[in-house]
Formats: sequence, structure tokens, C-alpha cells
Amino acid sequence: MSNLITILRDTHPLPVVDACKWEKLAGDPHTVNLNCYTSADGEKIMGTWICTPGKWYVEYTKWEYCDFQEGYCVLTPEGKDPIHLKAGDKFIIEPGFKGTWEVVETVRKYFVFA
Repeated sequence: MSNLITILRDTHPLPVVDACKWEKLAGDPHTVNLNCYTSADGEKIMGTWICTPGKWYVEYTKWEYCDFQEGYCVLTPEGKDPIHLKAGDKFIIEPGFKGTWEVVETVRKYFVFA
């Protein structure tokens, strides 16, 4: 039986560098993932994402919760106005989102993919 509660202070995430699979469109962005939790089936992931400036084309197939701790970025859904996000913002991205994700100032965010 797996643990039904994971206490994050007890986790020891290993940094995963430049694991982003999205298509780079501009800049030379670099990422670090600190995954604190991954479900047994790999479908749910929680951790911290740090990224330097750059731009990607993204297509979401999973739901994501984001809590920005630092930085500034612009998400632009296809055919819609840009959404400006900064430290202190919390938001959800639904599966089916397509567009661009541009990191303007280095971002640090907590995330949950489900």
C-alpha cells in the first residue's frame, strides 16, 4: 500500500535541468524542475519550476495549478489577448490550452499537474 499522505518537508527533490519538451520560439531559456511529488502512475506531479527568459509554443494535455513566487511572464492563448502574470499570481491552466508561454523575467513557481 502506498502512502496516503506525503509530507513535502520530508522530500528530497533532485534538480532536473532543461527537461522542458515544449518547442522553443525565442531566446535561450533554461529550466530547473524540483519535483517533490510524483504519483505512482506518473500522472500527478508537484514541485517547483525555475526558468530563465525565453518563449515556447505550448499545448496542454493536463490540468496545471501555478503559484508564482518570482518573475514575470506572458501567456498568450491562440487567437486571444495576452495574459500577464507576475509574482503573487495563482492560476489554473486547463487541458486544451494552446498558445505561447514567454518568460520575461526569470520565473519561480510552485506547480501541480494532474
